[in-house]
Amino acid sequence: MQSKRGAVRRTITGWSFSAPYLAFLIAFGIGPAIYAIYESLQQSLNPSIVTFANYSSVFSDFRFIPALLNVLLFMAIWIPVMVVGTLILALMLHQRISRASSPLRLVYFLPGAVTGSAAVMLWYFMLNPAMSPFAPALKALGLNTTNDVFTPGHLAPIFALVAFITGVGQWILIMFGALQSISQEVLEAARIDGAGPIRTAVSIKLPLIGKYVSYMVILSFAGALQVFVEPSLFYAITQAGSNWWSLNQLSYSFAFQQGDFGMSATVSVILLVLSAVAAAVLVFRTNFFQTEVDD
Repeated sequence: MQSKRGAVRRTITGWSFSAPYLAFLIAFGIGPAIYAIYESLQQSLNPSIVTFANYSSVFSDFRFIPALLNVLLFMAIWIPVMVVGTLILALMLHQRISRASSPLRLVYFLPGAVTGSAAVMLWYFMLNPAMSPFAPALKALGLNTTNDVFTPGHLAPIFALVAFITGVGQWILIMFGALQSISQEVLEAARIDGAGPIRTAVSIKLPLIGKYVSYMVILSFAGALQVFVEPSLFYAITQAGSNWWSLNQLSYSFAFQQGDFGMSATVSVILLVLSAVAAAVLVFRTNFFQTEVDD
């Protein structure tokens, strides 16, 4: 009898903790997504008719393919750099745990405190040859003016640099925490067997934190698809690129420059589908939800 009461109490406690999150998820996640899907299927002249015309219009728009290619290039640069850079720095930090570890984690995290528009302004000055502390290096590369730096061909690497610097710190902390959860007995056994730091990192540490890496890739993929602040502000400051450089900018243009919220919602749904498909592939290909009991 008491075991049943305990089970009921645990169930109630679990739902009590989960309820606020579920409420916010429904209100600000699932609800808006359903509304966006509904809006994308409405005909602008006759909302009572369900049609895929908005999807056809978006795919045939002359700005869609260039915006998609820009985002894909940005992702191709940023995601590998973010994943590899984060893992290398986290593994190095974990390999040499000392009194300096905590200050180093703080140093890694500090750039992430400057995000959004503030980060864009900071890196605009850092990459401006007229005022950057790296001006000699920029000029040595033939970048003498802002027009030389902020060209359409340089935008994807610049956005990747800004995103990496502002985002790497938090992921280092997460990966370091994951590495700290690895049993010391396992690591000691590897050392006894003669495994060096690199072999231990590749054969033991990385497989044991694989789910955390998958989680990082999923969120990085979704975040990269939705890049908006960096191209918008850099365009406003330097006129480099366009006001529809990314898919999110294109969605914004449909909504607030053309007044077509149906096509804007269509772009949002496309982003949602791409993120969901990528997440599903990673989750099921990496046994993301597998537990130690299942093993």
